[in-house]
Amino acid sequence: MSPSPSLAYAYFILCIISSLSYVTSAASSNCQGCVQLDSYSFEKVVSKFKAAIIKIDVAYPYGEKHEQFGKLSAALSANPDILVAEVGVKDYGDKENVDVAERYKIVKEDYPVMLLFQQGKTEPIRYQGEFKLDVMQRFVSSTSGLWIGLPGCLEVFDGLANRFVAASNPSDRKEILRQAEDEWDKVSLTSERKSAEVYVKVMRKMLEKGNDFLGSELSRVDTLRKGKLSKEKKDEMDRRLNILQSFQMANPTTNVEL
Repeated sequence: MSPSPSLAYAYFILCIISSLSYVTSAASSNCQGCVQLDSYSFEKVVSKFKAAIIKIDVAYPYGEKHEQFGKLSAALSANPDILVAEVGVKDYGDKENVDVAERYKIVKEDYPVMLLFQQGKTEPIRYQGEFKLDVMQRFVSSTSGLWIGLPGCLEVFDGLANRFVAASNPSDRKEILRQAEDEWDKVSLTSERKSAEVYVKVMRKMLEKGNDFLGSELSRVDTLRKGKLSKEKKDEMDRRLNILQSFQMANPTTNVEL
């Protein structure tokens, strides 16, 4: 005996709902390394880290922005000083975590919103850029001052870049440049040698033209990377921009829109 049309239709609808629930659950769980926070755990956990990257979003997030945030979480997972977390907000039923969104003046239409908290500071910095891995990485690195290993960057040279920009005396800068050149000689991998060369050339240009060179070079490279380039060339421009951002950490007046 075959089921009645009404029962068959009800079963069909139930299958669709079950499938959608599975897809939504799977899509919202692809943020590896993300800590799930709520109204009770938020302040207790966030305050323990030098930097905390928090995404305020719907309770069951999905889509490209959520996936890019998941990639950011994976990229930062090795750094014990950085927390990556999500707060899922429900504007229905028990209205879970609505108070967190309201505290930072976030409305539903803005979701997702990424906030960066720094230890010792009460107010977070609200991210205004694209939800793209490389852009978010640069934001976290330049805002927090923590080294997170952006593509193309080298930790030793990032430290030298920060010292170089912080030094006001030309003789001190020349000494740091000499140290960078010595470190360049020690690098053996071809890809790392290319990066080291960029650091050294930027220092030389800044000695010659002053700090204004950094701002103009950031704008130039940013304009180039937004043009029609091959993937290889665009990757090269992205790596160069990451290196320039290493100098920017100690010289925040040279911001460019990424």
